[in-house]
Amino acid sequence: MKTLITGVVTIAFVVVFSILSVQLWGEKEEVISQNVPLTITAQMTVGEFAESNQLSRPLLKEIFSLSSKEQLQQPVSAFGLSLDQIVTQVHQKRALVEEESSKNWFKIPLKFALWFVFLALSFVLLRRKKITRKTRMVLYLCSFVVFGVVLGADPSPMGTVKDALVLYGAKGVVFKPRLVAFGVFTLTVVLANKFICSWGCQLGTLQDFIFRLNRNSSDSAAGPLPQFKIPFVVSNTIRILFLVALTWVAFVWAYDISHEIDPFKIFKPLKLSLWGWGFVGGILLGSLFVYRPWCHLFCPFGLTGWLFEKLSVFKIKVDYDTCIDCRSCEKACPSTVMKAILDQDKRVIPDCFSCGNCLESCPTDAVSFSRGRRQKPPVDGEAA
Repeated sequence: MKTLITGVVTIAFVVVFSILSVQLWGEKEEVISQNVPLTITAQMTVGEFAESNQLSRPLLKEIFSLSSKEQLQQPVSAFGLSLDQIVTQVHQKRALVEEESSKNWFKIPLKFALWFVFLALSFVLLRRKKITRKTRMVLYLCSFVVFGVVLGADPSPMGTVKDALVLYGAKGVVFKPRLVAFGVFTLTVVLANKFICSWGCQLGTLQDFIFRLNRNSSDSAAGPLPQFKIPFVVSNTIRILFLVALTWVAFVWAYDISHEIDPFKIFKPLKLSLWGWGFVGGILLGSLFVYRPWCHLFCPFGLTGWLFEKLSVFKIKVDYDTCIDCRSCEKACPSTVMKAILDQDKRVIPDCFSCGNCLESCPTDAVSFSRGRRQKPPVDGEAA
C-alpha cells in the first residue's frame, strides 16, 4: 500500500506543478488544423484572393513567388499553378505557420542545452560505474522534473517521430526543425545506447522512477508488489502494430490516434480528456509492475531508437574472461535485455535503456558500459 500511495503521490506532484508550469509558459496546444474552404476563381487577382481568404503577404510571396506589388493585380491563373495546386499550397503553408507559431523558441534551445549537459553527466557517471540506486533515483527525478514539469511536454523524442508522421500524413508537409531534433536525438542513441530515452526523456524517466519505487533496497529485484518482464517478441510486435496504425490513420484520415491518449500530456494535464486520463493513469501506475510500458509497447521513437541502438558506440558489454555466469546482472535487469546479451542465441537484442543495474550487480566487475562490439559468450555457455 505504501508503494502504491508513493506512486500516486508522484503522479499528483507532476500534475499539480505541471499545471502551474504550463500557465507560466503559456503553452499552446499542438493540433492539426482543419482545411478551411477557400474562395478562389481563375479570374481573381492575387490581391482579391488574399483579401477573400485573409492571407498574409509573406504567404502569398511563397506561393506565387511574388517579386513586386504589381503582381498582386495579376490573376491567380497567371502563375503556372492550377487552382487545386494553389489551394493545396495554402493549406500546407498555413499548417507550417501554425506549427511554428505553436513553439516556444526560447524554451526549446534552453531545453536542448540542458539536455546535453545532463546527458553528459549521466554518461560520465555510467562510464565510471557510479550509478547506484540513490544516484539513479535522483537523476530520474531531476530529469522528469526539469525536462517535463518545468520545461513541458514538448519537445520530446516521441514527438519527433509521431508528430512528423501525422503532419505529413495530414498535410503532406515536413516541419524541418522537427527533423533536426530527430537527428539530434538519434545521434545520442548512436553515440551511447539509447541515451536520450534512458536519461533525458521526461516520460521515460518518470516511468522509470515509478518503477523503482517498487524495488528492493539494492534495486536488484521487485519490492512489495510483483513486477513482470514482458517477452520482447510480444512488446515489440505491439509497438510495430501501433506505429503502423498511427501512420495508416494519419495518411488515410489525417488524424492522430494518440491524440487522446498521449502520455506526454501528463505534463500539460488540462489537455487530457477523461478517456486520456484513464489511459495515461493506467500507463503510469502500470509502471510499478512493468518496466517502461509506454516505451516498450507504444512509443514510435522507442522503436526507431531500438533500431539505431544497434549502431551504438557505447553499450552494455560483458567480459566473459571474468564473468562467472552467476546471472546476477540478468536478475537485476528490469527487462529481458540482459538475458539476451548474455545468451546471444538470437540476433534480436531488446531495448537497453542503459540504466546501470547490471553494472551495479556484477560481483566480478565483468559488465561495463564501454565502446566496441559485444563479445560472444563461450560456446559451451560457461564462463572462461
